[in-house]
Amino acid sequence: MTDEIPEDHPRYESLLTRHRIEAGVDSGITSRQGLIAEGRGEAFDYLLGEQTISSADRAARAAAAQLLSAEQPVLSVNGNVAALVPEEMVELADAVDASLEVNLFNRTEERLDRIVTHLREHGADEVKGLTADARIPDLSHERAKVDADGIAAADVVFVPLEDGDRAEALAALGKVEIVVDLNPGSRSAQTAAIPIVDNIIRAVPNIVAHARDLETAEPGQLRAITDSFEASVALQEAEQTIRNGSLSSSDTTRDSRSWVPPISEGSVEPAE
Repeated sequence: MTDEIPEDHPRYESLLTRHRIEAGVDSGITSRQGLIAEGRGEAFDYLLGEQTISSADRAARAAAAQLLSAEQPVLSVNGNVAALVPEEMVELADAVDASLEVNLFNRTEERLDRIVTHLREHGADEVKGLTADARIPDLSHERAKVDADGIAAADVVFVPLEDGDRAEALAALGKVEIVVDLNPGSRSAQTAAIPIVDNIIRAVPNIVAHARDLETAEPGQLRAITDSFEASVALQEAEQTIRNGSLSSSDTTRDSRSWVPPISEGSVEPAE
């Protein structure tokens, strides 16, 4: 199906992303709720101009520095992440010496096995999440289940497309969270030490690029990058971009949209 989309189509990346999610559902990797989550995220990306804005790039660089500084970083993977950026997540894990761990709201053993297999097919040597021998306190759903030597023991957790309640619970445990979320008003973005308001298909490769650039940096330099990053400023800049618009003047259809819906801190976070 993706072969039918010409690369010069103005909606090429968006259409390709949709088909990846559809394929994820067909293969049992992504839940059907993930289709809705993708559509909601795409709406925010549309208002961002489908580009990585400067505050998101600064956040990606801070994320790379934080992951490189971590003692035990873990990259959390859900169904949408596995469908959209499996190879990129494996590359990021390699770049920052982190573990990959599957964590799902709609958790079944069959789905876990399929995602782990999918990640291994894209180059992962080891994937955590199957053991589930620890729990995140104060969570009553399946995302509370984590590996004792994975997310439970991590000092820094990369949680793209996160559920807000787990983001809050991980923060309460004292873990440094890096979140990718296209809604700057979501609980996930508001909770994160480093919120990256960007599409995951751009954000993960961008973090990898920054990590490669910083791989020989001294600890003091990495610390300076993370210390200088201000989450509240990045979120404010992202929200202003969405409200004021960053739409291309060459696209008259998109330029005709002048109303931007309000962004609420109580908004619903992505499902998977």
